[in-house]
Amino acid sequence: MTVKRFLLCSVLLGLAAPVSAETVFPARLAGHALIPAASYIPAPADAPKDAQVSGKFTGAARVMEPGTVPGDTGASHGKRPTGISLPFRGQPLQGFSGFAMERTADGSVLSLTDNGFGSKANSPDALLFFHKLNPDFDAGTVEVRETVFLRDPDFKVPFRIAYEGSDSRYLSGADFDLESIQLVGDEVWIGDEFGPRLIRAGLDGVVRAVYPTMLDGAQLKSPDTPGIGALSVKGKDWTVPRSGGYEGMGLQPGTGLLWAMLEKPLLNAEGADEGAFLRVLAFDPAKGEWTGQGFKFALAEGATAIGDFNFIDETRALVIERDNGEGVPALKCEGDPKPDCFPAPAMVKNVVLIDTAQIDAEGFAKRLGHVDLMTIADPDGKARLETAGGTAGVFTFPFFTIENVMKVDDSHIMVAVDNNLPFSSGRALDRAADNEFILLSVPELLAAK
Repeated sequence: MTVKRFLLCSVLLGLAAPVSAETVFPARLAGHALIPAASYIPAPADAPKDAQVSGKFTGAARVMEPGTVPGDTGASHGKRPTGISLPFRGQPLQGFSGFAMERTADGSVLSLTDNGFGSKANSPDALLFFHKLNPDFDAGTVEVRETVFLRDPDFKVPFRIAYEGSDSRYLSGADFDLESIQLVGDEVWIGDEFGPRLIRAGLDGVVRAVYPTMLDGAQLKSPDTPGIGALSVKGKDWTVPRSGGYEGMGLQPGTGLLWAMLEKPLLNAEGADEGAFLRVLAFDPAKGEWTGQGFKFALAEGATAIGDFNFIDETRALVIERDNGEGVPALKCEGDPKPDCFPAPAMVKNVVLIDTAQIDAEGFAKRLGHVDLMTIADPDGKARLETAGGTAGVFTFPFFTIENVMKVDDSHIMVAVDNNLPFSSGRALDRAADNEFILLSVPELLAAK
């Protein structure tokens, strides 16, 4: 049964199917490129003055002077300094979160920057934008050919935005958390985590429509959906966990459907995860409506979320699954966190191949195997950066949030990180993560059926 004909009513049956031992395919590093962590762009000239300095609200109180608040990795990762301080002059060119399957007319890769600094509350001065990128793996660089800022001059967003009273009406990280993108004709479709919602916009960044998520005739909501208050009941008033919306969204060849994948499991009536799986729901961009179709993605043991989702043909697709760790396990802290160790190192960082034409009786897409991003062969010495605690000849991608994957050709895929500037490290103990892009040779994975 193909995804095109699979009805959501069948998907809603059953709990999570355990992920049994599956094939782990080899991966070889074929290229490594990066945009340095400390990379910034100016806000548009017609944006509110407030947006010329970003990151002013990441602490307990507003901080106006740029570069005065040191960034660190947060309590769960030992609060190690990252060497970059807030606020920023301009907007940080960081947080790449999602590749579009289709390239633009000039061959660029479309990607986007997410909501800014990690939450609705701390990102009102972080503008929302997407990019045309050109990675050059021979040179080790990534050209940003164009950055397009999202704005709502026609009042298509159905709620009050942070810059509501401005003439330009640029969107910010207090409005949406952009996490996935697809190019459909002359428009971009963007998956939002806060709603969760889908955003339809022109290539000029002007919003044309916003669609809430409908499931069984009811709107799916998260604690960040407008109208959800402090006295709301988890599992009743909202069933999508915070930061659990559309982290991945695939455009299916042949059908033209968008398949939006939630980052985390939905909550049941008791407020607990409904299972160790993620919902994937179909949207028809031509009709502007949810189709009622769907399937489930089963998470491997230790995985807590996904990072991206892209089809490679009419039924098979790549999914990044991950845990919340960063840094190599060889430098795991023994006892209390210290500056020379990682308290929660990366363990599960996979690129999984699934087949949506093979759906089981409980609605799960078949997992065909995966590559482990922590054990990538590098016999040709393609790595451009050293890894703290790394092993010679083995390249690792030990980052908290790896949120970009796409097929390049029949042998290669490209993967990139969301570096959460200035809060994540991973490659080094004391340095903010760069925006890293890697080209992987994985012919066996891409040939799996």
